[in-house]
Amino acid sequence: MNLPNKLTLFRIVLVPVLALVWLFPYEEAGIRLGSFLVGNITLPYLNLIVIAIFAIASFTDYLDGNIARKNNMVTTFGKFADPIADKLLVNMMLLILSYKHMIPLICCILMIMRDIVVDGCRMIAAQRGVVVSAGILGKLKTALQMFTIVIILLNNLPFELWFVPVDEIMIWFTTFISLAGGYSYFMQVKDFIFESM
Repeated sequence: MNLPNKLTLFRIVLVPVLALVWLFPYEEAGIRLGSFLVGNITLPYLNLIVIAIFAIASFTDYLDGNIARKNNMVTTFGKFADPIADKLLVNMMLLILSYKHMIPLICCILMIMRDIVVDGCRMIAAQRGVVVSAGILGKLKTALQMFTIVIILLNNLPFELWFVPVDEIMIWFTTFISLAGGYSYFMQVKDFIFESM
């Protein structure tokens, strides 16, 4: 197994690790992680730990793709596992943010539904030997999701100090871009989908 694929598998392994770290019942176990103040904003240390793990996982996404392309290490397994690893990571974060009432449930539902539809579109296209490219909206969606997740975990810092709700704006904007990208995928394969209704 080459290095890019190992990095992809490492990212997949980090998904349950991240979930366990974030959802572990620390208080019931008698563990106090504490928090600190930035201005009048409380920032739990747990959020920073989650951000650090999430950042490492996100960086492996950038790293594995670059190494694979630069060193001609692109494999069928990598093409299969890399997008799955990305979606596992981001969608798990969205689900927990929603569970903890840190983002609106509807945003989480819409973005996950979009991913399911896009996967269906890709499957139909693959059966026809057609490659549906991610496009600018797909790449922008992933970058926006990662940025938004970090801002939310930072309790909207530093923007909260100036009373600017960047976290709320970004989650809705990211949802919109996600749906727009999903629509773009769908339009590329709609002729295959509706050819034999």
